Amino acid sequence: MSDSFTPRETWHFDTELIGRRVLVYDSVDSTLSLGATLAASEEDTDGLVLIADHQSAGRGQYGRTWTSRPGSSLLMSVIVRPPAGLRRPVILTAWVAVAIADAVQTLTGAQARLKWPNDLLVSEKKICGILIEQSSSAGALTTIAGTGLNLTQTAEEFAQANLPSATSLGIISGGAIDTRAAAGVVIRKLDREYSRLCAGERGAVETEWKRRTGLLGRQVVIEHLGGASTTGRLRDMSFDGLELEDPGGFVSVVAPESVAHVRAV
Repeated sequence: MSDSFTPRETWHFDTELIGRRVLVYDSVDSTLSLGATLAASEEDTDGLVLIADHQSAGRGQYGRTWTSRPGSSLLMSVIVRPPAGLRRPVILTAWVAVAIADAVQTLTGAQARLKWPNDLLVSEKKICGILIEQSSSAGALTTIAGTGLNLTQTAEEFAQANLPSATSLGIISGGAIDTRAAAGVVIRKLDREYSRLCAGERGAVETEWKRRTGLLGRQVVIEHLGGASTTGRLRDMSFDGLELEDPGGFVSVVAPESVAHVRAV
C-alpha cells in the first residue's frame, strides 16, 4: 500500500462483518474514492470501514461537494459485496439510513426522518447524507456506502456556512460527542442491519425504512428522474414500488429507481 493510503490508526470492533477492520485517516480526497481503490487492489475488503477527519474532495448527491471542519463530521465509507438480491441502490440506501437513524436515536434520543432519497433529518434539519456507489471488478460487484454524519458543528458554524437547515449530534444532545464512540455505535448498527438483510430479513429493514420516511397516507409530490412529477396520496411503499392514489382513486405504482424526490404537499 502506498504512503498516501497509510492510515493514522486501525480500529477493530467485535462485529459480524462490518467494522472488524476500520482504517482511520487524517485526510483523504474522498473515502468513497479510497474505498473504490482499495476494493479493486486488495483482497479481504468486504466489511472494511474507512474514516477520515477531513476530505479534500468529498462527494454528495448529483456530484455536489461535501466539506466540513476537520473532525466535525463522521466521514465514513463502508465496502461490502452484497448478494445479488440486495444490490439495488434503494435497498442499500435504506440499510444505511435505517442503521444511522437508529444510531442517532441511541446517541441523542432524537428521531431521525429519511428525506428521499438519501438525507436524514432531525426536526427537519439535515444531520446526515448518504451516497451509494457501485463498481464491478473481476466479475464481482462492489458497493461503497458513503456517509457524512454531523457530529460537533455548532449553530454558529452552520450559520456562517450558510447552512441554516443543518444540525449536528452535538446541537441535538447539548453535550460533547466523541468521534470514536459515535463511530462505534454507527458501525455496530450498520453491521446489525446488514446481517438482517443477508439473513433474509429484508421485510424488517423495509418496514423501518418506510416508517422513517414518514409520508405514508399523506399527499405527496413524486419528482421523477426525467423531470416530470406526479401528485397523489402515498398509500404504501416498498422496495418494489411506491403506491400513489390520484384524486380519482386510481392507484399507480412507481419504481423507486425512477424517483428523484418525494415531498409532502
